[in-house]
Amino acid sequence: MAETAQKYDVFQAIADPTRREVLRLLSNQELPISEITSHFSMSRTAVAKHLHILAEANLVSGKKIGREKRYRLQPESLSELHEWLSYFDQFWNNKLSVLKYIAEKSPDADSGLKVVKPSDSDD
Repeated sequence: MAETAQKYDVFQAIADPTRREVLRLLSNQELPISEITSHFSMSRTAVAKHLHILAEANLVSGKKIGREKRYRLQPESLSELHEWLSYFDQFWNNKLSVLKYIAEKSPDADSGLKVVKPSDSDD
C-alpha cells in the first residue's frame, strides 16, 4: 500500500531550531549540503532530513549543479508567517501604548503604584 507524502506547513517547518538556523544560513546565499552540514554537529543524513522538511514547506529549494545539490531560501513562503505574526505586532503595540500611558501619567495622579527604592544601608 502506497503512503501519501506528508506535506509540512511553514509553522511545522520552523518549529525546530536547527531548521531555523538552516534558513538563516541560506538567507544570504545558496549553499551545498556539505557546507550546511559543517555548521552543525549532526550527520549529513540528519541535515538532509531537515532540508526535506523545509522543502516540503516550500521554504527552500534545491538545484543540481554538477555533482552537488545547492539549496536556497524561498522567502515568499515566509509571508504566511509574517501575516500571522503581524497580528501580534498589533497586540504588543497596544500593550506598549497602555504601558507608556501609565508610565507617563502625572505623579500627583493616584495610580495605585508604589515605587520602592533600595535603601543605602543594604549590605
